[in-house]
Amino acid sequence: MTPSRDISRLIEIMAALRTPVTGCPWDLEQTFATIAPYTLEEAYEVADAIAKNDLVELREELGDLLLQVVYHARMAEEDDHFDFGDVVEAITKKLIRRHPHVFGDENGEKPELVKGIWERIKAEERAEKRSAREALGMEEAQKGFLDDVPTAFPALQEADKLQRRASRVGFDWNDARLVLDKIREETHELDEELAKSVPDKDRISDELGDTLFALANLARHLDIDPEESLRRTNRKFRKRFAAIEAHAVKTDTTLEAMTLDEMEAAWQAAKNK
Repeated sequence: MTPSRDISRLIEIMAALRTPVTGCPWDLEQTFATIAPYTLEEAYEVADAIAKNDLVELREELGDLLLQVVYHARMAEEDDHFDFGDVVEAITKKLIRRHPHVFGDENGEKPELVKGIWERIKAEERAEKRSAREALGMEEAQKGFLDDVPTAFPALQEADKLQRRASRVGFDWNDARLVLDKIREETHELDEELAKSVPDKDRISDELGDTLFALANLARHLDIDPEESLRRTNRKFRKRFAAIEAHAVKTDTTLEAMTLDEMEAAWQAAKNK
């Protein structure tokens, strides 16, 4: 089988990998649940390639992510649920439907009105999904206000999404300084747990989680993406730690042989630089 620019070739390859007896033993063992972690991983690798501005890597990682879509669609097709064409039809339908200001009668709407259009259309789509599930005999569980926020998000992103959703109904502070007070309260409670003669690790974990949640809330009030803020600090940490490594090479030593004071001095030098 030869490579091709046509999506149909990728679908054929996936089908061959999943064909009993002649297919790949590993691919044949996979399920939606076992492939899901790889889907998330590939999405992160796409984001990483973008952050590095590496377009060669981005092309490859987008292919890996596309493979995940084809993989899930193939498994669904094997069980007569849907196929890749259904996936494409669903997203094209959604894009056309959600952009009536581009493709429909509401062409030319002002940007501030587009958000309202989206919310109305998404409500209609949710109603359609309920009807589709009912037609398949699937019971529609009573959904809470926060249930649409995926639990598979990274925890920091999930916290931000939960807080934004709760804010829609007024469950929110109206001043960032009040969130700072909450952070101080949470760190005080964390300090109290750490000060106990026999620290309770579960309690410490709870208090640390509360502190992180409050920090995510502050980021939202400051209109800062907490994920990107932490990524910037991660990049800064990588750069400064690399300076410690460089200092070790320059002084003919190793990281293991350096004292903490020596590491701190190299860190501060990199920071000041």
